Amino acid sequence: MSNQKKEGAQEAMQKFGRFLSGMVLPNIGAFIAWGLLTALFIPTGWCPNEYLAQVGAPMSKWLIPLLLGYSGGAAIYGHRGGVLGAIATSGVIAGSDIPMFLGAMIMGPLGGWVIKKFDKAIEDHIPTGFEMLINNFSAGIIGGILAILAFAAIGPVVLAANAVLRAGVEGIVAMGLLPLASIIIEPAKVLFLNNAINHGVLSPLGIQQAEQYGKSMFFLLEANPGPGFGVLLAYWFFGKGMAKESTPGAMIIHVLGGIHEIYFPYILMKPVLVLAVIAGGMSGVFTLNLLGGGLIAPASPGSILAVLAMTPKGAFLANIADFLVATAVSCAVASIFIKGSHDDGSEESLEAARESMSEMKNRGKDMPSDANEKKVSGAELKRIVYACDAGMGSSALGAAGLRKKLKKDGYTDISVTNCAIGNIPKDAQLVVSHEKLAERALEDSPQAEHIWVKDFTQNNVYDIVSARLKGEGVETKAAPVQEDAVKEGILTKENVKVGLKSVSKEEAIKAAGELLVKGGYVEQPYIQGMLNREKDITTYIGKGIAIPHGENAVKECVKESGIVVLQYPEGIQFGDDKAYLIIGIAGRGNDHLAILANLATTMDEYSDEQLHELYTTKDPNVLYEVFTKVD
Repeated sequence: MSNQKKEGAQEAMQKFGRFLSGMVLPNIGAFIAWGLLTALFIPTGWCPNEYLAQVGAPMSKWLIPLLLGYSGGAAIYGHRGGVLGAIATSGVIAGSDIPMFLGAMIMGPLGGWVIKKFDKAIEDHIPTGFEMLINNFSAGIIGGILAILAFAAIGPVVLAANAVLRAGVEGIVAMGLLPLASIIIEPAKVLFLNNAINHGVLSPLGIQQAEQYGKSMFFLLEANPGPGFGVLLAYWFFGKGMAKESTPGAMIIHVLGGIHEIYFPYILMKPVLVLAVIAGGMSGVFTLNLLGGGLIAPASPGSILAVLAMTPKGAFLANIADFLVATAVSCAVASIFIKGSHDDGSEESLEAARESMSEMKNRGKDMPSDANEKKVSGAELKRIVYACDAGMGSSALGAAGLRKKLKKDGYTDISVTNCAIGNIPKDAQLVVSHEKLAERALEDSPQAEHIWVKDFTQNNVYDIVSARLKGEGVETKAAPVQEDAVKEGILTKENVKVGLKSVSKEEAIKAAGELLVKGGYVEQPYIQGMLNREKDITTYIGKGIAIPHGENAVKECVKESGIVVLQYPEGIQFGDDKAYLIIGIAGRGNDHLAILANLATTMDEYSDEQLHELYTTKDPNVLYEVFTKVD
């Protein structure tokens, strides 16, 4: 229970952090423009110019807060929410004599939320022909009320809170305790709260400080690439295997590209290394404070080039020293742990860390806003489409299973098909896709209702559709439609292998791919496409079965449809699960769908004991007959 609470708290924090950074990240260009103008033309800048320096003040006072307010409102309710967010933000700006970034991050989402609730309340009560009139006047009236509320009530509260926060931060700096912030910041970065911390908390504080003093250390507390660079150097010097070989490219991406996420798997592979980045971060901040460094505006992404570009006159020595000291200390500490480790740094351990990183990054990630607001009635539902990356394996299996169940219930007029993302038909009414493909699916078929699943076979799509059809009394037909027979040659007895010895997941997938190549179904590059597909989204579908197949990029390597079945009685490890049947798929057209329909039925109707018999039988004919049966 405690672990569930911990994960729930982390998920909530990540959602909130993404929302905060989502307001700032789209507007980084405005921050950079303001920072460059300030660095150039203020009295202590590179080219002091009192006349041109006037350009920067309205940007920090009005432009940036309004952009933040718009982005916050748009995140809640699209363009209309963004407009209301900007109007509401103008009130809090007008009542303040300091840049009201925090106020904008409150009023923007509030404006979007209020107008969304208003529109929902009146959506069924607007007389025909009055839609535009009511929409425009409601936005104007509600926006005006929110602006007054912000000016008279929320603005003063934010100012008071800002004063307390600034006093607290200045007190921490004065006592020399700022380096301790790395104890929180560095571990939080590895948990994918880096953008939330940097753009949601530190950047607003830094902008206000830079407005007053011409620079701020807050911009470098998270953005300094030194701690991560030190860990990568330690792996390069003392690591082994894949962990060592992959670090040169990772270092370039991290330091020059500013993509800090590249080093997170190296720490997840050996969590004790979080002590190294904490030590590096603390030493860097101490150096920065000692030498009086800082930036004029956020460095985004956290590249050393971006850091130097945002460095004001007189702070280059301090900022470079911050980077070098953090790198050296982090590398020294990390080296101790890596040298004393028994881990071989294999590709498997690094890949496991990357998978763990991907899970953490996606945990709590919201689906696209208002994506599920469309709902197709049961009476109108005629076209359901399953969509995956390649459109030949997971989605085909899911579609086959749902199609068979609906036809068994007598709903023979509903089309259930599958396709690749990017080829979803425009008349699709209900689209089922993997949650990792949600944004692509929504972009490809905005007209449809969307259901996102973690697994194409083990989900509640049938329950949702069936309840909708039965609840609205949709007419059924008594005679079920027989499934198509399996086309000869798609699966041959020679391509059913039983009693194989357990190997790694990658070796099992390669074996299935080699069998597809040998059978003349695919060309050799298809095997690498199968491995790439597995790294992106697992092909384990539950109940001891995996269906490896190529990604969309190698679809042209398929000569003709074919399926191979490999049985591993002792199982193949797919993450935390074991697969006993590896079913390699090469789909061209719809020839292979009948076999997938049989597989879907087998998974749905067979008991655990019956499935166990399939996993352990020594007779390949048993498996062949299961997959090629005709109802």
